[in-house]
Amino acid sequence: MQNPRLASRYAKSLMDIAIEQNAVEPIYQDMLSMQQIFDGNRDLVAMVHSPIITTDKKQSIFKSIVGGKVNIITEQFINLICDKKREYFLPEIVTSFIAQYKVSHQINTVKLTTAHPLDENTKATILANIQQQLVGKIIDLQINIDEKLIGGFVLESNNTLFDASIARDLKDIQKQFLQNIYVPALR
Repeated sequence: MQNPRLASRYAKSLMDIAIEQNAVEPIYQDMLSMQQIFDGNRDLVAMVHSPIITTDKKQSIFKSIVGGKVNIITEQFINLICDKKREYFLPEIVTSFIAQYKVSHQINTVKLTTAHPLDENTKATILANIQQQLVGKIIDLQINIDEKLIGGFVLESNNTLFDASIARDLKDIQKQFLQNIYVPALR
């Protein structure tokens, strides 16, 4: 059960507190760490979403994971979320906070998916081309490898997808052959 409005409101509140306490950067780093923890550990996410595990148990697990390792504001925020019985939404709140941070700091996330790892010259060339298109924005280039692409790349930015992969080309060719546009309909 996702609730983006609730996640956004809690993330906005955390951002406001971070700005007030002049701790935006440390809390952002804490949220990045939390996101990595959630992304890397599906059992933790399942525990957070479990109605069987009590809130106190979840709170103690979070304390053992982040206790003393994060900013005090982050730790108190996680405790507040657990006290309000909203820990189910914590992964979503973390993602929303990161998104709000990126918007406020004009950071544009660009996802580049390739079939094979890229060398540094190719990465630099692609990054330079992206920066020409997105003038005045900081680029957060995330590179993924997906062998299903066969070759080429897929670039995602600002809800725009540019697919220059061999796999997409092959699908287009297959579609053309299935439509059989080169043979007139015989009856």
